[in-house]
Amino acid sequence: MAGLYFEEFVVSEIHRHAVTRTVTETDNLLFTTLTMNPQPLHLDEEFAKGSMFGTRIVNSVFTLGLVAGIHVNDLTLGTTVGNLGFEDVQFPKPVLIGDTLRVESEVLDVRESKSRPDTGIVKLEHRALNQRDELVCRLRRAALMKRRPAEVSA
Repeated sequence: MAGLYFEEFVVSEIHRHAVTRTVTETDNLLFTTLTMNPQPLHLDEEFAKGSMFGTRIVNSVFTLGLVAGIHVNDLTLGTTVGNLGFEDVQFPKPVLIGDTLRVESEVLDVRESKSRPDTGIVKLEHRALNQRDELVCRLRRAALMKRRPAEVSA
């Protein structure tokens, strides 16, 4: 498995993920239209020129999905049972078309599951920064993670 088992998460450890992603106009256009979001701030450059941003901004739900996905190879691929919830989602700065995002993940808490002895609960904070090192997204989530099987430990 590429992901970490419950026992491998260490509180306060920060994982800086190698995968980065430049957000394209096509990403924003397709995601916005596929999710039926007609917000002109995402789709209409002339409208957006008159906004406080001066240009179109990337759909924040796309940004959330990207941040929630970039870490998967390093942390949860094949070892997560599922997300228990997202909380405290923030977008301190907008993502613009052409921005390149990188993500880091901090382990906030680990605890054994009381109802599922083969799992544990890991709380993570994922932070996305753009190429100017500006924080563009922060979110906390809880994940139900597999414990290391006995045959893997041996």
